[in-house]
Amino acid sequence: MQIKIGEKIKELRARDGRTQNDLATAVGVSCQAVSRWEANGGYPDMEIIPAIANYFHVTIDELYGYHGDREERIKEILNKARDMLSNERYIRQKGSMSEKVGECVQMLRSAAEEFPCEPQILLQLARALYKWGWHKYGGKWNETGKCEDSEYNSQNIYWQEAIQTYEKLLKINPMHETAIHNIISLYREMGEYEKAKTLAYKQSGIAVCRELLLPQATVGEEAERFWGECILSLLSWLDVSISLAISYKPSGYTTEYGKQVKKAVVDLTEAIFHDEHYGHGHYSMALRYLDLAEMEAKDSNIQVALAYFDKGFEHHKSYNESLKGEYHYSAPLISKADATILGPKTPIGNIFWKDRMQFFPESMITELRKNPKYAECFAE
Repeated sequence: MQIKIGEKIKELRARDGRTQNDLATAVGVSCQAVSRWEANGGYPDMEIIPAIANYFHVTIDELYGYHGDREERIKEILNKARDMLSNERYIRQKGSMSEKVGECVQMLRSAAEEFPCEPQILLQLARALYKWGWHKYGGKWNETGKCEDSEYNSQNIYWQEAIQTYEKLLKINPMHETAIHNIISLYREMGEYEKAKTLAYKQSGIAVCRELLLPQATVGEEAERFWGECILSLLSWLDVSISLAISYKPSGYTTEYGKQVKKAVVDLTEAIFHDEHYGHGHYSMALRYLDLAEMEAKDSNIQVALAYFDKGFEHHKSYNESLKGEYHYSAPLISKADATILGPKTPIGNIFWKDRMQFFPESMITELRKNPKYAECFAE
């Protein structure tokens, strides 16, 4: 859809009997700038779009010429972006993606001009820019291996743009959880530690998070549901926190302590799902067992690693099966919880296995290839 904001500005001026100079004075630009807009020789800066809309007493959508088709257009763009990225292999290293990701970035940039205040467009653009930044530049760690090489990473122009996009999104919606989480990680990778800490300190503590408050705000079956979802959410984030903490101590990744802590999360999960009805939670369990397999393989404990890999593989198969119909948990503490809370809603395919296999040593790969059961892990 071609943006014709200049024509709309001209139409609104005529409607209200305003001159180009009137508008220029009101929004703080030159008369020549307004003239260029109306001649389709350029567009107003995004920062003054709200001021122009306010001057004419219209919405930003009306200024862009939209009427009833805004939601359909946004949905079309987001679906197209998802389709462009759905078959992309995304791993954190240079040259890991195809040019489709770059095409998606360009499409979403245009969409962000079309819908400058639409959170979902901005969110997807920032995500695509982050991925594209990995593809074009890669990321580096410092010599100690304990933190990112911020001097190198800060030169990544796509990550710079991703930060700008997240910051714009947070001006529109300061409470956008995904944007907050992602931009704090990006700030850290780019060496913007004070910005990261400042934003983090502005957020509420864990004691007042939604997951903990909802069960305390309800009774009966509704409270049971929220307590179950609280347990599953906390369990998931405990696993993420432990994994990230271990990754910051690379020398300890294969120590017995690191393995025991990871295994303790698995044991806790199995205790909660004592009846083994994991539903979409099979996805999380597949990841946990594959992590353990990787840790043992890197410590040359191939037989133990193979046993863990097999459990991860079985959970992956069970997860794909769970997608075929509606699923309900049955273990006492979580029987009322939403069965989709622990995993995505798409099947695990070949791209998943390609990415996982690169972390195993050749001795492990050789053993896995011997077993026809794992043939799909090596399918092209």
